Amino acid sequence: MIYLDYSATTPVSFEVLDTFNRTTKDFIGNPNSLHKLGVKSLDLITSATKQIADICNVMPREIIYTYSATEANNLALIGVMLANHHQGKHLITSKLEHPSIYKICDYLTSIGFEVSYVDNDQDGLIDFDHLKKLVRDDTVLVSICSVNSETGVRQPLKMIRQIIKKENNNTLLHSDFTQAIGKVPVNFNDVDLASLSGHKFFCPKGIGMLYRNDKVKIKPLIYGSGKTNELHPGTPSVALIASFAKALRIALTDIEKRERFVTRLNEKLVKEFSIHKDIQINQTKYSIPHILNISLNNIKPETFIHALEEKDIYVGTNTACASGDLSTSVMAIYNDKKRATSTIRISISHLTTSDEINQFINVFNVVYQDLNNLTTKEG
Repeated sequence: MIYLDYSATTPVSFEVLDTFNRTTKDFIGNPNSLHKLGVKSLDLITSATKQIADICNVMPREIIYTYSATEANNLALIGVMLANHHQGKHLITSKLEHPSIYKICDYLTSIGFEVSYVDNDQDGLIDFDHLKKLVRDDTVLVSICSVNSETGVRQPLKMIRQIIKKENNNTLLHSDFTQAIGKVPVNFNDVDLASLSGHKFFCPKGIGMLYRNDKVKIKPLIYGSGKTNELHPGTPSVALIASFAKALRIALTDIEKRERFVTRLNEKLVKEFSIHKDIQINQTKYSIPHILNISLNNIKPETFIHALEEKDIYVGTNTACASGDLSTSVMAIYNDKKRATSTIRISISHLTTSDEINQFINVFNVVYQDLNNLTTKEG
């Protein structure tokens, strides 16, 4: 099997799985319980949270555990807008976000909030001049992802935050870090809120996190009991939190070295795809190497994906949460509907080998030629 869909999800690493299994076996107490088994579990959560806080250079009380990045996005956007509605009802986001952000914005619009969409330039970066014009006295929040999930375009969050604060010092910046963590360095101090999900960096599914600057007010979306997390009440998963801490530490180890290796793999793929005149490479100079998006103008993406699947090779279309739809990100950058509806996303990691890339290229060329010939005959 050759797996090239790491941006959709990652396999659980053996080290992290070992942590999950041992914690599940040895820490059976409810962290909300007063007896020593409960205290033992709570102590482990406290220790894991401190590890995460140290890694991210934030305070433990600024970490909120969630089930996923999507839930973290909901808590960030809806929770902040509801808690700060007295300040205003305006939110700004981009046309390069994860589908969950757009669903949240639709909901906020339905209950009386106003959403503006900032433009981007031809390289996929946020249009700074347009952002300046959009920020108003009643703008509560701006949400811009760190790395786009479809084209890999990375945004200069520090600069974006400076622009926002200059126009309105009370406006907050949220960023979805999901596609950045474990791939490129990030700075949590560049934002006021950040979402991430464990299954994107070799942790089991079902655990995410929202970083919330201590000064940011958020209205809870879930109400219940539990003393470990007032913004996400209930019984926390000790094993998932311990696994999350372990996975995050491993993911951020030797990150620059891993990025250099992935860059070499990306460059090899780009060189090979450039040979085909009907393949368009949806990559800008700001795209990280882990995500490579291409458009096959004469072949349906799902047809190509299933053809590769028969060879035990796995890639994606656009972001996994919107598979088969028009790529909003490719559309936002290139303004070409045909290009945006024929995308394939190849996402690699430091675990991808040179041999796997060579095998993939060989199979890709054969499948591409066969399907291209078939399309030509039908045409």
